[in-house]
Amino acid sequence: MYSLEVLSPEDMQRLGQGLGTLLRPGDVVCLAGPLGAGKTTLAQGIAAGLQINEQVTSPTFTIVHTFQGRLPFNHVDAYRLEHPGAAEDIGLEEFLGGPGVTVIEWAENIQSYLPPEYLQVDIEVIHGGHGRAVTFRPVGQSITPLIKELKALCEC
Repeated sequence: MYSLEVLSPEDMQRLGQGLGTLLRPGDVVCLAGPLGAGKTTLAQGIAAGLQINEQVTSPTFTIVHTFQGRLPFNHVDAYRLEHPGAAEDIGLEEFLGGPGVTVIEWAENIQSYLPPEYLQVDIEVIHGGHGRAVTFRPVGQSITPLIKELKALCEC
């Protein structure tokens, strides 16, 4: 596990960008936190780290946006999925473990459909709303080295 504080949206994007440079084909990143915590901002940074040149916005109504960069980037927003089976309806299994990176906002809504290995990122609002505590937790053994690489990148 690795935790740090982020004090601005720009810092959140930079953190995401660093993470994006480290991600590999098939990696899944699950983002959790309250509305307005910075999940989409972090996802935008991840997209930048994957060399996505398009504007990345929350796919709240379309559920999934896919972008092409260094790797395909599948941005999923599970906020509006009313039941876990809705993950099947959007074809989530096609993205998970595929050749791209999948970032899922509100992944707790589809917990039973998550792969056995993924990176859990929890974002907590702190300092009266002016900062964020971001915690990276690997789920599964293969994702553990990613935490070490991210920590080394962030502590430079």
